[in-house]
Amino acid sequence: MSYTHSITVPMSYEHAVEATRAALAEQGFGILTEIDVKATFTKKLGAESGEAVGDYIILGACNPTLASRALAAEPELGALLPCNVVVRRGADAQTSVVDAIDPQTMVQLSGAPAVREVAEDAERRLQAALAALGETPAR
Repeated sequence: MSYTHSITVPMSYEHAVEATRAALAEQGFGILTEIDVKATFTKKLGAESGEAVGDYIILGACNPTLASRALAAEPELGALLPCNVVVRRGADAQTSVVDAIDPQTMVQLSGAPAVREVAEDAERRLQAALAALGETPAR
């Protein structure tokens, strides 16, 4: 089972992070958490480990309306929130990869109809954000 939706975009890492934030915001997602994996690995494991992972950020995206509906249906789903979106440098400095969690993984863990509805809505929004990234001009 695939658990992410991914897109490779023709833009620098820095531009991809900025464009991803904007695309998520357009779909009603705010960023609750942010983990700079390269900086964390460098600090905790040394420069070699940070360089090995390269530019890599995890954005904890949350749409409050969807999260509220999900938690009302099944409070334990908080363990799966927020929706993580990864931005990482691609094969070269001119491309980046954006991976977003597939909200359907929630449906695999819960049989509640309300959870299915929230997951479908979240998936539409995350897919729309990824599609918008594909249309963002490179710079």
